Amino acid sequence: MIRNPESTQWFTEDLTSLRQRLLNLFCQLAYREGDFVLSSGQRSTYYINGKQVTLHPEGSVAVGRLILELLPEDIVAIAGLTLGADPMVTAVSIVGVYQGRSLAPLIIRKQAKGHGTQAYIEGLTLPEHSPVVVLEDVVTTGQSALTAVERLRAAGYRVEEVIALVDRQQGGAQLYAQEGLRFRSLFEIETLRDRWRELNSAD
Repeated sequence: MIRNPESTQWFTEDLTSLRQRLLNLFCQLAYREGDFVLSSGQRSTYYINGKQVTLHPEGSVAVGRLILELLPEDIVAIAGLTLGADPMVTAVSIVGVYQGRSLAPLIIRKQAKGHGTQAYIEGLTLPEHSPVVVLEDVVTTGQSALTAVERLRAAGYRVEEVIALVDRQQGGAQLYAQEGLRFRSLFEIETLRDRWRELNSAD
């Protein structure tokens, strides 16, 4: 077995330094410039594959620790639309256990299950009005997370906030505001782009 002593730093480092580590990981693994078509149908000169970070062993620890720090004390669950949010809700839930918080991870299907309960929501069934925060890796127009919010609210849960890793600043924040949702992100696109150029110019 190959051990990496530096991996433990992702668990022990202060959150300011950890945030910088996560930003660097996004620049190294997730951010690319070129000509891309996004899931929203928009064309873009850059693309961010958040799963390259959220499915990274150390990246998932950083995501879990940093998002957990943002969650209000009364939150009992974190949720998000499959597939982008799946590793995020899992990471936050696991890190939460280590820090003495029990947070149920909920995964929202894009289509209702075709058999059994035919449910949209996978995970523990919580009491009505349970407070839930919706997570998203990269927010563009905001529609994916809003779909998760709507399905959670339809199931009787209280959802008042969306937290993302990266805000592309292309309308998502405005959409959430219209729906009465608070919105926060770990990084805005300018921060990510500027750091990517710093790292690449250093090469």
